[in-house]
Amino acid sequence: MKDRMPRVFISAAHKSSGKTTLTLGLCAALDARGHAVQPFKKGPDYIDPLWLGMAARRPCYNLDFHMMRQHEIEQQFARRAAGARISLIEGNKGLYDGLDLDGSNSNAALAKLLGAPVVLVIDARGMTRGVAPLILGYQAFDPDIRIAGVILNNLGGSRHESKLRAVIEHYTEVEVIGAVQHDPAMQIAERHLGLVPANEQDAALARIRHVGERVAAQVDLDRLLAIGDSAPALRTVAPVEPPAPTERVRIGIAHDPAFGFYYSEDLDALRAADVELVEVDTLHAPTLPELDGLIIGGGFPEVFMAELEANQSLRSGLRQAIEAGLPTYAECGGLMYLSRSLSWQGQTREMVGVVPGDTVMHARPVGRGYARLQPTGDDRWQETASIPAHEFHYSSLENLPADSIFAYGVTRGHGIDGVHDGYQRYNLLAGYMHRRGAGEHGWITPFLNQVRARKRAAA
Repeated sequence: MKDRMPRVFISAAHKSSGKTTLTLGLCAALDARGHAVQPFKKGPDYIDPLWLGMAARRPCYNLDFHMMRQHEIEQQFARRAAGARISLIEGNKGLYDGLDLDGSNSNAALAKLLGAPVVLVIDARGMTRGVAPLILGYQAFDPDIRIAGVILNNLGGSRHESKLRAVIEHYTEVEVIGAVQHDPAMQIAERHLGLVPANEQDAALARIRHVGERVAAQVDLDRLLAIGDSAPALRTVAPVEPPAPTERVRIGIAHDPAFGFYYSEDLDALRAADVELVEVDTLHAPTLPELDGLIIGGGFPEVFMAELEANQSLRSGLRQAIEAGLPTYAECGGLMYLSRSLSWQGQTREMVGVVPGDTVMHARPVGRGYARLQPTGDDRWQETASIPAHEFHYSSLENLPADSIFAYGVTRGHGIDGVHDGYQRYNLLAGYMHRRGAGEHGWITPFLNQVRARKRAAA
């Protein structure tokens, strides 16, 4: 069974079916039974993986056709799934939803690539006999997809459940492995749910335990495990070659309630590249430790802008270090923090100021979705190939000087100004785009090349 890597793809008929909450509950319920559960998330999302990782007590890994090649997805899955009792892959949106007409980047395509049986979450609100053609249609649309079971969600009571079970049993051959009643206490608020301050950690874990208990009482976990065990053996993929030994460097990484959007794969890749990661609390740390480089990822700095402004000593230290040449990479929230000021909900707060622009929050997204970057030739990292990326920001960076130097042109997406991204100054590269750090076009290798070159030059 170890070589077969038991796995289930948790998908839905459409977005907002409660799929994430149910996957979270399944991770927690199986973990409570003593099973090692390895979670995965389709797509570039940062927030759901944080919760899934907390529920499974194992880091959650992203699988994404835009950011990764197929063989990289297969390698990532095989490497992380090894040794787990079961892997749960949570899809995004609906089973057949995707950007391309042929469905090549859909949830169904990922399920096929990984040979994973699908458990379909169906939001049953207002539904009775119509559940049968829905299931039959999803089965018929792509015969290569094996829908091995359904979980009915948001049921209106036991009578509603009985009706749906009878309809599904009469018209289809798909097994109902769970029926979850509508329960407001199971809902996890979407607002900033990915960032759990230390003083709210216990509350988050308590909510996860509650969801796990409710799911365990209403979903047949043994059947879910059996479906996972029925997955075929994975095709053999070439193992990832370990990186060559290099000189060890100390890299600071902003990690606190304001900043926490990092891929588990990237953290692993940094450690594997002889990087000592030093967490920096931007809200409370009075000074910056001795570092060879600095990473400031995405997050929600606007929510904590008063605390960020109040920590004047760290802001001053950051600015001095970056102006002195500390190699620094910042994405989205990190860019906002390094700007001159941040305005939101009628308030303006002073930020680090090493980026000579002002961040303004808006009511609607400014940049959203998959993106692509093309190095301008002015980039200090000397990249040449087109770079896949994604963005999701409600803010814009305004009042940048006209002679600002950018590392990238935006061929798809918005970036900083609709044309450029990757503001450069000193040894700083800061942009709105989120990139994968590992892989062929990742940011880790060029960043570490810059860090080590500066360290050697200073020796």
